[in-house]
Amino acid sequence: MILGVTGGIASGKSTVTRMLESLGAAVVSADELAREVVRPGAEPLQELVRRFGRDILLPDGNLDRQALGKRIFADPEARNDLNRILHPAIGELSRKRLREAAARNRLVVYEVPLLFEVGAEGRVDAVLVVTVSEDLQRRRLEERDGLSPEEVDARIASQLPQEEKVARADFVVDNSGSLEQTKAQVNEIFARLMTES
Repeated sequence: MILGVTGGIASGKSTVTRMLESLGAAVVSADELAREVVRPGAEPLQELVRRFGRDILLPDGNLDRQALGKRIFADPEARNDLNRILHPAIGELSRKRLREAAARNRLVVYEVPLLFEVGAEGRVDAVLVVTVSEDLQRRRLEERDGLSPEEVDARIASQLPQEEKVARADFVVDNSGSLEQTKAQVNEIFARLMTES
């Protein structure tokens, strides 16, 4: 069984994924795959440089994710270009990694922030959406990423609204409370998945 874990920015997807991993699930992370497809010399990185310029690179030739992030969250057309360049490569690599993991593990978690936005729900058997209160989400973004209120608005607006994700979910974890409360929800879902699979 492949479980897609998604949710809004700063909702706690990685926290929930780590909890599932500690219970025995294998994990494939779309963010890690995204880093892999833009390593120096990779074609997607060269295409990003052609589109956005060399100032998106660090001195060592790696992608400056922060510099690119500032550009794409402020410009929907730039974000569409980024997705057009990266998502086919990430999709191809994710299908390969998910097949490999599913052959060896009873439960595979595919952590993918933009699961619905990129149409990747077809790669998973069920979807778990991690939610968080809007106040907490905004506070986390400001503190974690050092963003201004305007940058927070742009990042939240760049994703599907939380309610839409919840409407399409098989499972929901509310990560607005304590870690213990989140863990209790995750344990319950894990037990159900193990029973059903």
